[in-house]
Amino acid sequence: MNMTKKIQLPIQGMTCAACSSRIEKVLNKQEGVNATVNLTMEKATLEFDEALFSPQQAVEKIEKLGYHVEDESLDLSIEGMTCAACSARIEKVIGKLDGVKEATVNLTMERGKVRYTPGLIDEETIIKRIEKVGYSAKRHRENEDGKKNKKDKLVKKQQFLFLFALVFSIPLFITMIDHFSNAMLLPHWLMNGYLQWALATPVQFYAGLQFYKGAYKSLRGGSANMDVLVAMGTSAAYFYSVYLVMLGEVNLFFETSAIIITLILLGKLLEAKAKGSTSEAIKTLMGLQAKKATVIRNGEESLIAIEDVQSGDLVKVRPGEKIPVDGIVHEGQSSVDESMLTGESIPTDKTVGDEVIGATINKQGSITFHATKVGKDSTLAQIVKVVEDAQGSKAPIQRMADIISGYFVPTALLIAILSFIGWYFFAGASFQVALINFTAVLVIACPCALGLATPTSIMVGTGKGAENGILYKGGEHLERAHHTDTIVLDKTGTITKGSPEVTDLLAFSTESEDKILQIAASIESYSEHPLGLAVVNKAKESQLPFSTIAGFVAIPGYGLTGKLADSQVYVGTRKLMMDNNISLGDTEARITALEQEGKTVMLLAVDSTLMGAIAVADQVKETSQQAVSELKSQGYEVIMITGDNERTAKAIAASVGIDSVFAEVLPEQKAERVKQLQDEGKKVIMVGDGINDAPALATADIGMAIGTGTDVAMEAADITLMRGDLRSIPQAIRLSHLTMRNIKQNLFWAFVYNSIGIPIAALGLLAPWVAGAAMAFSSVSVVSNSLRLKRVKVE
Repeated sequence: MNMTKKIQLPIQGMTCAACSSRIEKVLNKQEGVNATVNLTMEKATLEFDEALFSPQQAVEKIEKLGYHVEDESLDLSIEGMTCAACSARIEKVIGKLDGVKEATVNLTMERGKVRYTPGLIDEETIIKRIEKVGYSAKRHRENEDGKKNKKDKLVKKQQFLFLFALVFSIPLFITMIDHFSNAMLLPHWLMNGYLQWALATPVQFYAGLQFYKGAYKSLRGGSANMDVLVAMGTSAAYFYSVYLVMLGEVNLFFETSAIIITLILLGKLLEAKAKGSTSEAIKTLMGLQAKKATVIRNGEESLIAIEDVQSGDLVKVRPGEKIPVDGIVHEGQSSVDESMLTGESIPTDKTVGDEVIGATINKQGSITFHATKVGKDSTLAQIVKVVEDAQGSKAPIQRMADIISGYFVPTALLIAILSFIGWYFFAGASFQVALINFTAVLVIACPCALGLATPTSIMVGTGKGAENGILYKGGEHLERAHHTDTIVLDKTGTITKGSPEVTDLLAFSTESEDKILQIAASIESYSEHPLGLAVVNKAKESQLPFSTIAGFVAIPGYGLTGKLADSQVYVGTRKLMMDNNISLGDTEARITALEQEGKTVMLLAVDSTLMGAIAVADQVKETSQQAVSELKSQGYEVIMITGDNERTAKAIAASVGIDSVFAEVLPEQKAERVKQLQDEGKKVIMVGDGINDAPALATADIGMAIGTGTDVAMEAADITLMRGDLRSIPQAIRLSHLTMRNIKQNLFWAFVYNSIGIPIAALGLLAPWVAGAAMAFSSVSVVSNSLRLKRVKVE
């Protein structure tokens, strides 16, 4: 059986949408590969059939196109080595792992350095492999603490290059102004051609070196990108000016090439700073994590780095500390602030056996717990991964922009050449005029803004969602969420809290209400049904004793039966009573009245006598009514789906303002009902929290899982609502709408900029340096517009 694998590869060297489109096109030509390349995040996401394709092939294809798959360096502290054979063994074992480029181990210093390709392998796998051969390894802390953020380095590099270019370009810019004004404001020596040549050369070949490198790689890979346009345009102006200097001319164009490069570098600097802001959501999430953990090993407490906590460790948390990893409380009790996960400001009480989540805050008592999920398995790490995956994905609307970008550069080159030919050969213009217009077309035509229009908005939109507890699994779900018209809400755990409580006790005989509860709880204690659990909990609260039941039988959909002493006990529905010839007598009206209030009524009979009834209700969440009202005001048809009988279902639906109800629906029928709505032409959002909701979530146009529910439901869903609050549904839809509006604004201005700019430049109405400024600031404006999403309110 073929296995599908998903990886992400970091790519260096992409400068515009033409680059990302080229890489994507080549990768998707390979058999069994589905690839998307995100220019903003500089990542390629690949899903591939392992039998047909390998990650190494992907790396080779990317490198062949002239781009570089970025390596990471891992500095390790290794314990347990005793001789050179140990270090050699570790080097050999690690060196054989897919994705490891180089491994060196220093026995004396007990250190190891591994160079690897992220996406093909991760740090955790490397460390586990070392541990498997009998040694202890962990990330070397000094290296980690001194490590600089790569994006900060990029910003500093762009800042230096811009300032370098600016220093040499200012005198040239002044000569241009002086040239146009004819005022001779400058000393004559500054107009010297050889001095201008000396000033322009460092800008052209040092500050502008990245454009030549990018152009060479792109052309070597068989495509053309933004770098090609910039390198060609500025080189034409520079080398023609050199030619003119040799002839002794004074009307030179060195300022054109230098100023274009300086302005584009300014644009790249502002773009790099703005792009850094688009991924702040990930940094914020990572910042929630505790850095240290107190673990108890061999009876002794020790403070260790969170990365060194292992599953099964006993972890101690004092009042006011962050809970470092996920686990189950072993000792103590406390209240925990889980607002970062659930949005609920009121702390949740925790006692022995309860689950605690990493990054939440322990408010009062001290607790110890057994770590269950650590590292990349922790809840916070999973949330971060979902957000990263979503930010690296593509919305369908981006496909169109990518296709256009792929044709843009070759088309721009053709228009630039035609412009030159038209001006020089047909319009009778001088070579200089034709060359300036040729340069202006090349520079204005760069499709940077077009390539950034969608991914930057997707990054900010998914990040904004994460801040509000809404996790989109991909850009396509963010795009499609607001193209819907019908919402199907599961009842239990979605509209309601999912934890039923006993609301009424009725005695139909001489027995007391406590006796009725005691008998019912005794038999229900053998069952695992949530309604039965509510009865058992009520009996425990009332401190009632439990009796032994013999011959216990659960009858699905009907109830329970068993022997108490010499009597046969029945707890369940009317149907169970009727099947065993137990008369309801005159109790029907009282039972019906409870059901009309939305309560589930369990009848209790001993032998052939009806003894009493217990009403149980799953309490509706406080915010459900408000959420339904908001969805209706947005024009949505809201439907509730449940396995409850119709009378109970309608009562609960009415209490939150829902008019349409699918009642008495078996778990396996939920997906069929969703399909039925789709067949009627409706675009359906299904919201649920349980295992039995997973098929319906997968069938719907958009599946939303309540994050307080099961992992299976969250896996099947397109969007996860971490807070378990139905008000997150209209928020998710609104954010989808706002993000798509933002993307359309970006695409509109990017298209308008190129569509208007190219003809104006071709007609000779645009100076090349103005074209450079316009090109640089078009990219900045698109990214800045995307960043506006960070300030919108989704409530």
